[in-house]
Amino acid sequence: MINRYLSLNEFEAIIFGNEKVELSNDVTARVTDSFEFLKEFSSNKIIYGVNTGFGPMAQYRVPDEDRVQLQYNLIRSHASGTGKPLSAAFVKSAMLARLNTLALGNSGVHPSAVNLMKELINRDITPLIFEHGGVGASGDLVQLAHLALVLIGEGEVFYKGERRNTSEVFAIEGLKPITVAIREGLALMNGTSVMTGIGVVNLYNAKKLLDWSVKFSSAINEVVRAYDDHMSSELNNTKLHKGQQEVAGRMRSHIADSKLTRKREEHLYSGENTETVFKEKVQEYYSLRCIPQILGPVLDTINNVAEVLENEINSANDNPIVDVKTKQVYHGGNFHGDYISLEMDKLKIVVAKLSMLAERQLNYLMNARINELMPPFTNMGRLGFNFGLQGVQFTAVSTTAENQTLSNPMYVHSIPNNNDNQDIVSMGTNAAVITAKVIENAFEVLAVELMAIIQAIDLLGQKDEVSSATRKIYDEARAILPAFTEDMALYPYVQRLKEYLMDSKTNN
Repeated sequence: MINRYLSLNEFEAIIFGNEKVELSNDVTARVTDSFEFLKEFSSNKIIYGVNTGFGPMAQYRVPDEDRVQLQYNLIRSHASGTGKPLSAAFVKSAMLARLNTLALGNSGVHPSAVNLMKELINRDITPLIFEHGGVGASGDLVQLAHLALVLIGEGEVFYKGERRNTSEVFAIEGLKPITVAIREGLALMNGTSVMTGIGVVNLYNAKKLLDWSVKFSSAINEVVRAYDDHMSSELNNTKLHKGQQEVAGRMRSHIADSKLTRKREEHLYSGENTETVFKEKVQEYYSLRCIPQILGPVLDTINNVAEVLENEINSANDNPIVDVKTKQVYHGGNFHGDYISLEMDKLKIVVAKLSMLAERQLNYLMNARINELMPPFTNMGRLGFNFGLQGVQFTAVSTTAENQTLSNPMYVHSIPNNNDNQDIVSMGTNAAVITAKVIENAFEVLAVELMAIIQAIDLLGQKDEVSSATRKIYDEARAILPAFTEDMALYPYVQRLKEYLMDSKTNN
């Protein structure tokens, strides 16, 4: 039920749990009051986007008889996106974000706008919106224009797996286009809802990545029989970062019943070791020993991104802002997407680092000279004749390298446009779209890492000694892929493991 404040958990329940959107009576009253106030207030005043042109053409008055047509002109002229269509989850999330901000009653839209968006969400009708076109400053103008185009009964949608004309689908579903009355075109387009909607999906998937990375990192420490003191609360609590402390706690919980990880006091502190050159490692490589310090900042960043996103989905982010309480209309720049742009850049940087960690852990398992436990490439076949997981390591390295390049920030890539009216922009929509790619890539790297972990457990005969948490992952993964003793095409298994990881329900 949308009322005043929509929590991130409630938002995610609609997007990923397919809960239906309902509008409270308060929402209907707020939207109606805002619309009626603006209708009366604007009758003899100059208000941007109501009786003026847009952007640098705001100096031109638009006659009263052309005011409604002005809104249609804006929508149609800016529905100019290119590239791939955004996924159904991204579009649904963007619609919900736009619906929620309009429901605040600061936009002066006709109630038909919020009601129709509610119906599109609840009936799984996905407007065709493209990746490219938004600079993220006067809102997601181009992408939201494609949403507005559908709301006026034009453009295209995805419906039951098909791309169809909006008018056809509306006829099937008995839906009517919105009533454009005052400024519905500008109010629908002038906001941060696409970058925010994509951001919510990115956040949801980033949480899964972190959850898996912690689990895989814990499992690798088991496989190599690492000492467990680098996960201890005593060590990690000496650094005052919540993320580090929580990651270490999750790792301790994961390995709690493992028969493989070792206590330093039982071996190196026993006083019984007389070697001059130690055969076993005194400390593990950083990719195994520094997990809390590496993934801790990832967790802290995810939590900060969540706070910013929740604030944004509950903010009025168009221009001008209608304030019924003060009986005033305020002009400004709430459409500017810098908050989301910066958070998406931060998120893609930490996800890229997470994929780098996974790739280094994978390399540890693949390189026999480093781990000194297994054949090269966790090869369960005949050395020299079979290749083990050599081929998929190339894929993981290539994908990680792409993430490193893509993690360069969009936040500082402002290019003035719109006759220099938009002289500094956020590029927040691009930041969100690129972050989504980095996240998808990271799932692919983790899928390859999981293949190696499972192979390692079998090579070392450890499935009955690993923790119950690792055993659960092992059993589920082995149901998807065979033990690779003979060489075969590996790409189907990488894809299936990627889908397994992406479809999981995170507990954190």
